Amino acid sequence: MTVTLIDHPLIQHKLTLMRQKDTSTAKFRQLLGEISMLLAYEVTRDMPTEKVEIETPLSKMDAPMLSGKKLTLISIMRAGQGILDGMLELMPSARVGHIGLYRDPRTHIPVEYYFKVPVDVAERDMLVVDPMLATGNSAVAAVYRLKETRPHSIKFVCLLAAPEGIEHFHSEHPDVPIFTAAIDKKLDEHGYILPGLGDAGDRMFGTK
Repeated sequence: MTVTLIDHPLIQHKLTLMRQKDTSTAKFRQLLGEISMLLAYEVTRDMPTEKVEIETPLSKMDAPMLSGKKLTLISIMRAGQGILDGMLELMPSARVGHIGLYRDPRTHIPVEYYFKVPVDVAERDMLVVDPMLATGNSAVAAVYRLKETRPHSIKFVCLLAAPEGIEHFHSEHPDVPIFTAAIDKKLDEHGYILPGLGDAGDRMFGTK
């Protein structure tokens, strides 16, 4: 089981601003985009590079560039879109996929309503993004669905995780590492992360 806590001071500062209940929708979206770029920087540390010959204004040299196939970013809709947009600012050539899941408010079981990934996703490295890993039900279902496309690797990236969600996710997908900016205390009786930041989708889109 692998959980990486990305505790960079800039990420933690921006996350604190996001948590505050009086942070506006526009500011929330801005901060989410900024944090997402910082998360992408950390999550992609192990991307392979290869030397290619280039010519600077002064001389030729062998310089490192990314090697192999590009990443595929998978957004768990709808809240995952905020992380996706931020990461695309840093990695504009990444392929993009979407999986639509909503959580039944009574059972907390995820229901799929949309699935679309690039046709050449096989053998690519996937970053699956969703702001919250609460019960873990949606993340577990999404990764099972994505494994059917046979990617080279999968990483799950979120802003906040609950201990219950981490345990559930890794009981089903021990081969998929989790990257998160914070591990909060617990879930409440409704399956929300405490202290958390509320419903990420509602706060990002101003729907509540």
